[in-house]
Amino acid sequence: MKKLVKPLAVLLVLAICIACLAGCGSTETGTEPEELRDITLTEVTRSVFYAPQYAALSLGFFEEEGLNVELVTSSGADKVTAAVLSGESEIGFCGPEATVYVYNEGRENYLVTFAQLTKRDGSFLVAREPMEDFKWSDVAGSYIIGGRAGGMPEMTLEYVLRQNGLEPNVDVTVDTSIQFGATAGAFISGTGDYVALFEPAALALEREGHGYVVASVGQASGEVPYTCYNATKEFIEQNPDVIQGFTNAIYKGMEWVKENDAITIAETIHPYFSDMDINDLADVVTRYKDQDSWNDSPVFSEDAFELLLDIIIDAGVITEEDRVDYNILFDPTFAQNTIQ
Repeated sequence: MKKLVKPLAVLLVLAICIACLAGCGSTETGTEPEELRDITLTEVTRSVFYAPQYAALSLGFFEEEGLNVELVTSSGADKVTAAVLSGESEIGFCGPEATVYVYNEGRENYLVTFAQLTKRDGSFLVAREPMEDFKWSDVAGSYIIGGRAGGMPEMTLEYVLRQNGLEPNVDVTVDTSIQFGATAGAFISGTGDYVALFEPAALALEREGHGYVVASVGQASGEVPYTCYNATKEFIEQNPDVIQGFTNAIYKGMEWVKENDAITIAETIHPYFSDMDINDLADVVTRYKDQDSWNDSPVFSEDAFELLLDIIIDAGVITEEDRVDYNILFDPTFAQNTIQ
């Protein structure tokens, strides 16, 4: 029996050492792994409209899920799509209409949406003069600088006009020829009577005295599927853990923004809007909070997808024959896992 004591002691010491080494790669909470997976996320524009995303980045929610996210800003959903399809970016963030267009091109490795962030249009109609009692009928006969043809901002704007009895380019001119990032500059230079802008661009025009926000396109349109996360079908199939971790982090950001006030949110996301005054940033956050901009969860419903298709078809971008089945372009599994 005495001969067994020493080997048993050695085994016990080895077991303790292994346990200690296993714990070295984790934080005190045991949620952060030793090594992070690098992921590039390309967003359609930099806007306070996406506050939950920036909160998730600032608060380390992606790191908690084992991801090191590099954020790249690209002007327009077409450029986001190109980045994801080319492999420059693993995940894209833009309007879900992009997935429809890519699929209808006949690509085998098409884009699949796995999470939704916003449920309303994030743009505001800016006029040259204050209009306290603005009605959408007031734009009849005027010239509006819209967005890129076939993009969600432009199609939603046209949807609102039609809902108010105005046919685009018949009852009101809608200019879709100006690049998304250049619309504010065009308006300042004298083009158009109105311009549809995201924040913080709309507030910047107000502060500089170049225009006045007279209406929220998002409030006028009601709930529509608007900005979502996508990746190629192949990437999702090969990296389900990455997609799940990413979706978990976004949901944490959504919940955090829901639970905190505008000034706290502004202070947290300020690194992504460093040229803005904190109080101005808080005002914009309030504007988006008040219109209930963000989805309650990352889940993208089938009803929302059908409404999206109706808006695209109504805009004349695709036909009824181009309508795509929800189960082809959307994988709700990852989003559903976050709320179970």
